[in-house]
Amino acid sequence: MAFYTHANAQGCVAIRTVGGLNTMEHAMMHDGQASHEIKDSSKWDLNISGRYFKSYKHFSGTTENTQRVIDGTDVRNFSRTVDVSLVRKINEQWSIGMDLPLISNERSSKYEHMGNATANPRFSTFAQGIGDIRITAYKWIIAPKAGSKGNLLGGVGIKLPTGNYQATDLFHTSLTATRVGPVDQSIQPGDGGLGLSLELNGFRAINNTWSLYGNAYYLINPRDNNGVSTTRGAVASATAIKFTTNVMSVPDQYLLRGGVNYMANALTLSLGGRYECIPVFDLIGKSTGFRRPGNVLAIEPGANYSYKKFNFYAYAPIPVRRERPQSYADILQTNDPANTKGLIRGDAAFADYSISIGVGYKF
Repeated sequence: MAFYTHANAQGCVAIRTVGGLNTMEHAMMHDGQASHEIKDSSKWDLNISGRYFKSYKHFSGTTENTQRVIDGTDVRNFSRTVDVSLVRKINEQWSIGMDLPLISNERSSKYEHMGNATANPRFSTFAQGIGDIRITAYKWIIAPKAGSKGNLLGGVGIKLPTGNYQATDLFHTSLTATRVGPVDQSIQPGDGGLGLSLELNGFRAINNTWSLYGNAYYLINPRDNNGVSTTRGAVASATAIKFTTNVMSVPDQYLLRGGVNYMANALTLSLGGRYECIPVFDLIGKSTGFRRPGNVLAIEPGANYSYKKFNFYAYAPIPVRRERPQSYADILQTNDPANTKGLIRGDAAFADYSISIGVGYKF
């Protein structure tokens, strides 16, 4: 049984995939004894998973701006990602894994092209390619063994800037004229930063049927901004330059999951909570540049089915709370002596749900 941790870009908030490597070998427990997972002599664990979502509901703070959908000015992101991850067991304590995301994103809007006027048409921009590759070393802090009720796995990884973070497409300035510019931050395959990932993954058996799971993941992105323009091929305004929103930020991100499993032979059903976030401020380094900080609290049902060396799984987190807080640039503008508008806070579009399905194979 495996619990795979994925962070999904929940729309305009650019929460990027963290791959399917976490908690690779959570053993099911039978009569106080570890299952065949512990005795398995396999050295490799291959996982291929796919995810999809559509975001279109705009939030400022925790308030949904329903008028955007009514007016047809909502921004719609369509995200399609395939993660290919491969883990190599070094010994009973250590494993090393690599995750390769393959990304195909689409963004449909009015405002990025001819503007949000009712009569103006909607156009789409696209970005495809590999994402940021992650290489992680895992160590059992509490190893699974016969007679044990739980385990704890730690991981330290490097996130490489292999994904294109300056993908471009055509933006319509009229029905017949276009210009080339970088696509929105939310659909860029990469972020341009060299990152450090930290994670913990735990499992605790209650009895032969019920168990608990938990995952924690934090990606540290020390790079401030990647220098890519946010103006879609136009010239940056003095205001954008003043408050640094003329270039894209390279933000941190983190994910927390926890819940309960019900195990019935080869089938495991799970239900838990999921919290993922792009914070306003990074843990290390500055936080300038344009970013849409945001967080999503979701209920996450899931199912796993094991057959010989295969494991099939599906998860569908459903948000119960979505928030787009003030960004660093919003705070600067709000506190600017020349500001006469009061509190300034941008918005972001979120999805109603995301779907993740995958298959794992040990060999």
